[in-house]
Amino acid sequence: MKNTAQTFLTQEEQDALVQCVKDVEKRTSGEIVPVIASSSYEYPRAELIGGLTFGIITAVCTALIFNQTDMWAFLAQLLAFFFIFTRLLRAFPALKMPFISKDEMREEINEAAFTAFYANGLHRTRDLTGIIIYVSVFEHGVQILADKGINDIVDSHVWEDVVAEITTGIKAGRPGEALCQGVIRCGELVSTHFPIKPDDTDELPNLIIEGNARKA
Repeated sequence: MKNTAQTFLTQEEQDALVQCVKDVEKRTSGEIVPVIASSSYEYPRAELIGGLTFGIITAVCTALIFNQTDMWAFLAQLLAFFFIFTRLLRAFPALKMPFISKDEMREEINEAAFTAFYANGLHRTRDLTGIIIYVSVFEHGVQILADKGINDIVDSHVWEDVVAEITTGIKAGRPGEALCQGVIRCGELVSTHFPIKPDDTDELPNLIIEGNARKA
């Protein structure tokens, strides 16, 4: 299952995406870096709410089935079930989904993308032309951020269309192809203003998968 950063793309898709980035960067001084993360956040609040919800339901059902009336026994069972279900939610993060709002996920994806942008040095390119295509597998979310050199010229809202195209492709089961098309589209948007320079160098990795960076 493609539920982690490491399994999101096959090796062939990774190789194709790296080559796609290299080909696009032959036409622009922009530095485009796809970053794949398993999750943007651990969502501990959802874990607690989910554990409590499942714990209460299970404890009530148990009390009804066995006709229990002892309040202390009920509380003991509730605590035990709460402990069990919080551990299950931690082990199987997909169970947290009903307890996480879309707004919360979007906020966490945005924050994680900003963190990845700076942590991976996209703000340190020579001409301030770094672009991150951040994919968070757990949330099925995509975010694109560009550095100041690009944002001063290119309307930041144009990235929303690219995000929508990538997201659609991922949902259709074509993550590698979708990301490659996103890279190509980013290159088209910036190549006019930031063409390749004679002394241009590949300053950043061409693909980052949770700390594993690749240039070639």
